[in-house]
Amino acid sequence: MLFNMPYPQEQKTHKYTVISVRWLATGLTVILLLLLVVVLPIKPFMLSAQQPVPWPDITLTTLAESFERPVHITHAGDGSERLFVVEQGGRILLLADGNLLPEPFLDIRSRVNCCGERGLLSVAFPPDFAQQGLFYVNYTRAPDNATRVARFALTADPNRADPDSEQVLLTIEQPFTNHNGGQLAFGPDGYLYIGMGDGGSGGDPDNRAQNPQDLLGKLLRIDVNHTGDAPYAIPEDNPFYTNPDYRDEIWALGLRNPWRFSFDRATGDLYIADVGQNAYEEIDWQPASSPGGENYGWNIMEASHCYPPGTICDPNGLTLPVFEYNHTDGDRSITGGFVYRGQRYPALQGIYFYADYVSGRIWGLRRIDDGWHNQLLYDASFQISTFGEDENAELYLADYSNGRIYQLRDAEPDPDPDPQPDYRFYLPLIVHQGIVSNSD
Repeated sequence: MLFNMPYPQEQKTHKYTVISVRWLATGLTVILLLLLVVVLPIKPFMLSAQQPVPWPDITLTTLAESFERPVHITHAGDGSERLFVVEQGGRILLLADGNLLPEPFLDIRSRVNCCGERGLLSVAFPPDFAQQGLFYVNYTRAPDNATRVARFALTADPNRADPDSEQVLLTIEQPFTNHNGGQLAFGPDGYLYIGMGDGGSGGDPDNRAQNPQDLLGKLLRIDVNHTGDAPYAIPEDNPFYTNPDYRDEIWALGLRNPWRFSFDRATGDLYIADVGQNAYEEIDWQPASSPGGENYGWNIMEASHCYPPGTICDPNGLTLPVFEYNHTDGDRSITGGFVYRGQRYPALQGIYFYADYVSGRIWGLRRIDDGWHNQLLYDASFQISTFGEDENAELYLADYSNGRIYQLRDAEPDPDPDPQPDYRFYLPLIVHQGIVSNSD
């Protein structure tokens, strides 16, 4: 019982003073309780040790279909929120608000040798695309199968490019019809990166990936936004810029067939998915702080194993993959993806998504303090030829055989990613006795 203390009999005549004091004390108590509840809201109990982050459940939803051999998905970064879908045969199609536009953005099928591992393989939009209207493609030239990196310009219609505006930047002869690589991407530094396979056949018979004078089996880095008559310039901070034994364009070497690489939007780190020979698929990682020059090992090693199998090799000076998987479960050919940095699905944040083209399985890979953690997340059971990212960093992937584009989603999205504190509370029942008393 609160504030019901006995008082001496001689003070009974001052009952209104007693009542006022008791009311005041009771009111102050209630106010203090309210302040405690509002200022110090009840928080969930937190464990002292950090709990492992659970892996999400993901799902795929169809965005569009009716494509022929889709091999690349990207955006222009111009605020239009359009998606550009590259068809291997030589067309680039547009998705606007989820709808496939009837006319292609670009059609150069007459110049492209397709298919197998050849074709129109990627498109890249520079940071100043909205101002300049220029973009870049990588394709296999007809009829000789050389790799061509070329620049095109928009027409007056922002949904149509001019096929006659082509300017060739780089032509690389291909000794075989496979292992073309073929991806273009602008890095956080504004330079154009070009993924090149080792020239094909099997086992890199001409040792091109390790040849510093050959552009095959490399990741190249060039400056396409420069003044001068040359089609491109070499960034002065390229790792071999002053080394006469190396081609200046080389950023990294020792790659077999990099089938999709990407930069983490949040960190600038580079992820390279390199297709293996007969036994292993690998993911290479280059931190944003790297000055370049990494040698990822092919054909001295296949992933982290000496090649050919059974030989002894020296891994000193090589950069080994952060993750690899073998072919024992039906997986055969890695398709690289992206680190999710969208806002719609918080549970996907920071996960690098990738897949196997043959098996259709999708995994997540993430870097935690004690190393790299990998988890199988989905079995699509179709051929995943590429991942893509829109302007908002949401992720997509392509079904090569059936011509569908899917959006990758969290199967159980958090309905409230930023919940507010719960201020609900219960006050004890206060029994006020003797606050109002009968006068005698």
